Amino acid sequence: MNPPNDKLVRGLGPLDATMIVIGSMIGSGIFITSAESTRLVTAPGWLLLAWTMAGVLTITGALCCAELAAMMPRAGGQYVFLRQAYGPSIGFLFGWTLFLVIQTGTIAAVAIAFAKFAGVFFPAIATEEYLIRPVHLFGAYAISLSTEQSVAVLLILLLTWVNTRGLEIGKLVQNTFTFAKTAALIGLIVLGLSLGWKAGCAARASDWWNPWANGWSPQLAQPRLTMVGGLALIVIFGKAMVGPLFAQTAWTNVTFTGSEIRDPGKTLPRALLVGCGLVVVLYLLANLAYVATLSLGEIAHAPQNRVAVAAMRAVFGGAGASAMAGAIMISTFGCNNGLILAGARVYYAMARDHLFFGATGRTNARHVPAAALVAQGIWAALLTLPRTVNTDASGALRYGNVYTQLLEYIVAADLVFYVLLVAAVMVLRKKNPETARPYRAWGYPVVPMIAILLALLLIVDLALLAPATCGIGFAIVLSGFPAFLLWSRRR
Repeated sequence: MNPPNDKLVRGLGPLDATMIVIGSMIGSGIFITSAESTRLVTAPGWLLLAWTMAGVLTITGALCCAELAAMMPRAGGQYVFLRQAYGPSIGFLFGWTLFLVIQTGTIAAVAIAFAKFAGVFFPAIATEEYLIRPVHLFGAYAISLSTEQSVAVLLILLLTWVNTRGLEIGKLVQNTFTFAKTAALIGLIVLGLSLGWKAGCAARASDWWNPWANGWSPQLAQPRLTMVGGLALIVIFGKAMVGPLFAQTAWTNVTFTGSEIRDPGKTLPRALLVGCGLVVVLYLLANLAYVATLSLGEIAHAPQNRVAVAAMRAVFGGAGASAMAGAIMISTFGCNNGLILAGARVYYAMARDHLFFGATGRTNARHVPAAALVAQGIWAALLTLPRTVNTDASGALRYGNVYTQLLEYIVAADLVFYVLLVAAVMVLRKKNPETARPYRAWGYPVVPMIAILLALLLIVDLALLAPATCGIGFAIVLSGFPAFLLWSRRR
């Protein structure tokens, strides 16, 4: 039995909820992932289209999720929605995957990004500066501990500790850093669009829609791909959406805090729609700023993928690069705080249903799920350590980029639950038609059907192009079934 006072408190208002949406979304992706997307599609138009399509998935998902959040404003959010629509096994599957890779993997990736930009100020913080050199485990995997990974681990542990100190402290950190990083992103956009457009920038010197004219070939973008022509471009375009999707994937986090939001029937839909809409627009403008200030080559091959730093260097030199790196450190710090704050509420909700470790279903004296926070923090820290092992054309060993690997694990698994989340709106309208709905999804049923179709196409595309990393993501999802059976027997 849980103690009667062992509960969360409603301490989050409309501004706080919106800041969780914005703060969880604006982290590292917008400042880094355009490099990989550009390497894949090699044309400004296709780069902006990748961000646009990711935005379409985000907005359509938010329109559907807002209905569910207003109906069921409880701790756990998406876990609760899936449990109500499909039964406890699917709800558990989501929570299990969230803990193993989606939430914790995102926390790890954003922490790695924080460390990557810290390397601008402290060159000793780098991917290849090892404290423990890569140790091969099995197959194409190894673990290592570089200075970059060490900084990421320390950041995760620090923010986990901060959030165990109470909701008010976590909320203060979240709001402060979200305002700061949103202002920094707007500054990047204004400066890039007003001072860019010089000869040689991608917007003026490159063919917008014909990547072949820019030196692109399918085999360069995706080695061993046998497709050619337009079909190859469309398939590779799907992979180019991985980074943009990751940059927008955490918008559901605010639903995890449903039991801590005041007037949730109104607050949650507004926070989701305003927050997602604002971030999608800012992301598109930021990428337009990139192509207005940098050449395609400068975007694709920005040092350590730090595209935003390269853009500000092009405008203001070294001072601009340093200022941007500092702003991105603020951004990733605030983003990780929001991810850590929200994610623990899912494991708390699962434990209250006797489907996770019992300790994670209790709150501490400050009314926060401290044990859930600690468990999440430890696992996220461990996820910064694995590396893939590859060989280049000369036969030399190359170790995978931790950040890019985590993106492919996360997005593949997350898309599966995106489909289930959107479909849950249709399932629950038939299953529970009389339930009060303070907000009803706009464009129903066309909007949900478009969202599901796009997500399914992407799942197939990623399974084809990145089978190793996506396969791990899918395997983690499937591992939840035996785990559910074991936990069910303990109930």
